[in-house]
Amino acid sequence: MDYKDKKVLVIGMAKSGISSAALLCKLGADVTIYDVKKREDLPAELLHELDGHSYHDMLGQDPTEIVSDMDILVLSPGVPLGLPFIRKAYELEKRVIAEIELGFAVSKADFIAITGTNGKTTTTALTGEIFKNAGIPTHVLGNIGVPITQEAMQTQPGDVVVAETAALQLDTIEAYRPRESAILNITEDHLDRYGTMENYIAAKAKIFKNQTQEDYCVLNYDNGLVRGLEDQIRAGVVWFSALTIPPNGAYVADGIIRFSLDGEEIDIMPAQELRIPGRHNLENALAATALACLYGIPADVIANTLRTFPGVEHRIEFVRTVNGVTFINDSKGTNPDATLNAIRAMAAPTVLILGGYDKKSDFVPLYQAFTPMIKAVIVLGDTAGKLIDAAEECGYQNYIRATGFEDAVLKAYSIANEGDNVLLSPACASWDMFQNFEERGRIFKEIVNGL
Repeated sequence: MDYKDKKVLVIGMAKSGISSAALLCKLGADVTIYDVKKREDLPAELLHELDGHSYHDMLGQDPTEIVSDMDILVLSPGVPLGLPFIRKAYELEKRVIAEIELGFAVSKADFIAITGTNGKTTTTALTGEIFKNAGIPTHVLGNIGVPITQEAMQTQPGDVVVAETAALQLDTIEAYRPRESAILNITEDHLDRYGTMENYIAAKAKIFKNQTQEDYCVLNYDNGLVRGLEDQIRAGVVWFSALTIPPNGAYVADGIIRFSLDGEEIDIMPAQELRIPGRHNLENALAATALACLYGIPADVIANTLRTFPGVEHRIEFVRTVNGVTFINDSKGTNPDATLNAIRAMAAPTVLILGGYDKKSDFVPLYQAFTPMIKAVIVLGDTAGKLIDAAEECGYQNYIRATGFEDAVLKAYSIANEGDNVLLSPACASWDMFQNFEERGRIFKEIVNGL
C-alpha cells in the first residue's frame, strides 16, 4: 500500500510506536502521534528519534475528534482495542492495523514468525543465530526488542526477518504472512486482555491466518492446545517433540536431535551437547531446528549454533555468585508457566522472587508444582496478596512479603545459604513497578552487583 499523504494516527509511544511514526514520515504520510501520557512524561530519548520529521502531536490529549479525519490507525502492541476512539474508528470503517503489519508491508524480506506463551525470545534469538551463521542476511525483530518497522526499509530480497510475534501484535494483522511460522506452546496468559482462553488461542492462531500451501507452520506435538490447531492450517504442518517421534519434524531419538520430512532423516547432534539448560530449552532448540531445516540450512551450521548459543538476557541468566549464593535473572518469566520452566532448571535449593502486574493468572498450579527445591518465596507487587492467598490455599507457608523490589532481593539474599540460588522469576508482568521486564531485570542485576 502507498502511504504517501495518508493521514495516519500512531497510537502508543514506546519503541514500536516511535519506529512506526518515523517509518511513516519517511514514506510521506501525514502522521499524528498519540499516547495517554503527555510529552513531558515520556522518555526524551525515544521522542528524539522523531527529530527532523514533521508530525502532529496529540500526546496526552483525547484523539476521538480527529479519528474521523484519519485514513489509518497504527496500534502498538498492548493497546486495548476497546478504547472509545478505536471503537469509533472501527464504526467508521477506518483501517486499524498493527505495527507488525506496517513493517511487513514495507519489508522485502522473507518472514520467519515465532509465537507461543513461553520460549519466544529464546527461540527467536536462537533461530536468528542459526540463519546468520548460515550466511543469510538476517534481522531479528519484533517483540524481542527491535520493532519490525525500525529495519523494514533496510531489508532486501533474500534477507530473512526472524520475528518474535506476540498475541498482542497479531490482533490487528491483515496481510501478515510469514513463509514459516511456529507456535511453541499455549498456556494461560493475558486473560486480563482476552478474558477467555478461547480468545487467547484465537489470537495466537492468527500467525498462520494468511499462510498458504507454499508455506510451513511448525507446531509443538506435545502441547494439546497447539496440536489441536492442525485442522485450521492451510500451510504444511511440521512438528517438534521432546517426548515422541512425530510424523514430520524435529525430535530426539537415541539421544540424537533429528529432523525428518517426507521419509528423509537428518541427524543434527547429540541432545546432551545443547548448551542452554532445561527441557523447555530443548523444545526451543527443536523448534529452531525445524525452522532452519525447512529453509535448507545445513545440519552442521545448526549443530554448531546449538552447541554455542548461550541463551538470552533476562531468561535464566546467571548474574553473579555472592558468598556462595548464586543469583539468576529470569525477569522474562512473566507468567506461571514460564516460572515453572525456570524452577525445573534449578539444580540447587532456591529462594524464588514472585510478583508484579496482575494479568489475571491463577497461581495455585504454580505452588502445587513446587518441589522441596523451592525453600522460600518472596512476594511483592500488585499480585502479592493474590500470591499469598494461593500459597495459603496450597498449604505453602514459606513465604515473605517484601515492601519493594530492592527489599525483595535483600530478603531473598538474607535467607539463602551457601550453595543456594536466588531466582527472580516473577510469574507476572512488570508494569506495576517498571516500564518492561528488561528494566526489571537490569535493576535486579544492579542490586545484585552492588552486594
